[in-house]
Amino acid sequence: MLQEKQRLLFFILKAIDNSKAVPVGSGFIRNTLQMQGFDVSEATVGRMLRQMDIKGYTEKIGFKGRNLTPLGKKKLEELERENTINHYGKELLNVIRATGKQELLDALIARKAIESQLAKLAAMYITDEEISQMKKVIERQEMHVDEGISIAEDDVEFHKIIAKAARNRILDAAMDLIRQHGQLSPMLEYIRKEVKSSVLLDHKNIYKAIAARKPELAEEAMIRHIEKLENDVKKYWEIFYGEDNNIHVVKN
Repeated sequence: MLQEKQRLLFFILKAIDNSKAVPVGSGFIRNTLQMQGFDVSEATVGRMLRQMDIKGYTEKIGFKGRNLTPLGKKKLEELERENTINHYGKELLNVIRATGKQELLDALIARKAIESQLAKLAAMYITDEEISQMKKVIERQEMHVDEGISIAEDDVEFHKIIAKAARNRILDAAMDLIRQHGQLSPMLEYIRKEVKSSVLLDHKNIYKAIAARKPELAEEAMIRHIEKLENDVKKYWEIFYGEDNNIHVVKN
């Protein structure tokens, strides 16, 4: 679930966006927030709006109020995606249960074999522009982690850049077969959250090895990354399903 501060930011951005480019003030936003169950003062809303101005999410239009900037619209889209993921959390849990431990591990074993070679080749053939793209994805992912926003899309983009940089269409096509399970990345993200794990440091290590153009180090970093995901899946099943795969804990 979005953290309380993020939920408040989401509804403020949503209220401004719903005004259809007509500037709105703190009084209107406060009334909108109250309808969503937030008991906040107009002064508090005013402080938040000033912070949003500084971050570039909103633009003050004289004494009329505020509009969303392009950056504010992008931020709203990010929060809406996160809200959607949270809304369908139970459905995602059902997908994980239906997919099963072994199928997830099989997918990761296949990924380890393929992506370790993709990382190795990427370190050999990557361009400066692709290195810059990887760096931007890492920076965006770091920001999303700090803000409590889903990194599933960042994760997919990071691995796609590596696949492209490897210049091997056969291995890339093999990865596409695995990616066809559209829920794989959200499922793994859900599992990581439940077992208090993270991939940010793994991605940074992979990026550093590839950017340094060190094939063996890139291969090893990718193997460690995938093996960590395997351990996360095993840990998740042990905690919530038991070693015999029979559920003994029910999460609401």
